[in-house]
Amino acid sequence: MPNRKTLEDLFSETLKDIYFAEKQILRALPKMAKEASSPELKQAFETHRDQTEGHVERLNEMFEQLGKPARGKTCEAILGIIDEAKEIMEDFKGAEALDAGLASSAQAVEHYEIARYGTLKTWAQELGHNDVAKLLDQTLQEEIKTDQLLTKIATSAINMKAKAA
Repeated sequence: MPNRKTLEDLFSETLKDIYFAEKQILRALPKMAKEASSPELKQAFETHRDQTEGHVERLNEMFEQLGKPARGKTCEAILGIIDEAKEIMEDFKGAEALDAGLASSAQAVEHYEIARYGTLKTWAQELGHNDVAKLLDQTLQEEIKTDQLLTKIATSAINMKAKAA
């Protein structure tokens, strides 16, 4: 008998994936902020941590609207991205290039989140979960703005500082 998994099942599983990812990001951002030497980068990490708390609250609201428990599912992708960030923090500690590496790691996280939230928004719309789709779009727009801010910070100062060292 064929496996009867539906788009609704895939949507639910992916929502659990991003829920887990956001919780991991909440744990990583303070460490990244502590290691950053650029005041702008440090501030971006601290601001995004506050935003991420809002993302988790929004996800809790989505689970509630869907009548499902707010539960995460291990996301190997985000664990790998965060492990790479930890490696950069260890390998480049005290180096002029550390901030460039931190910004790059943060953007890898943002790109993952943008991909996930974009897909989830589309699926929510297709499944008729319009209120959930609106919440997903709110988070998606915040993730896009964070990615743009990180690009601005990196290209206006920290990449040049790393290059000059």
